Amino acid sequence: MLRATLALALILSLAACGTRLNPFNWFGGDREERIAVTETAAEPTDARRLVPEVVDLAVDATAQGAIVRAIGRPPVQGYWEAELVEVAREGSSITYEFRVFPPLTPTREGTAQSREVIVAASLSNFDLAGIRTITVIGAENRRSVNRR
Repeated sequence: MLRATLALALILSLAACGTRLNPFNWFGGDREERIAVTETAAEPTDARRLVPEVVDLAVDATAQGAIVRAIGRPPVQGYWEAELVEVAREGSSITYEFRVFPPLTPTREGTAQSREVIVAASLSNFDLAGIRTITVIGAENRRSVNRR
């Protein structure tokens, strides 16, 4: 009976890890907003374009802060040198643009998964102080996460 009780307690405590009780779930699930962005370079020397669609955004806690991870989906394969470029830090929010170079030669469309580009940015605990919202902008949409 003791083993069954311990096993049940272990299962219930592990199930709680995916909910608000998890101390590593600082930011909730991402939400999407469809927009139309006029293309402007983040820096005059940055020739990269905004990725057409940001399909996922997550913030993962680390001992030193957090890692902001975004997945973009360009129209064809071969996009390269992706980066989250910080464009605004106002009050309790940080905004990034998802920038990427297009392929140098014509490429195939391929499947949606084969076109995905994953990029991340690291934020220290100092950088995260007071931050409640993180937003990543693509050409056709933006995704944001809010701290719980």
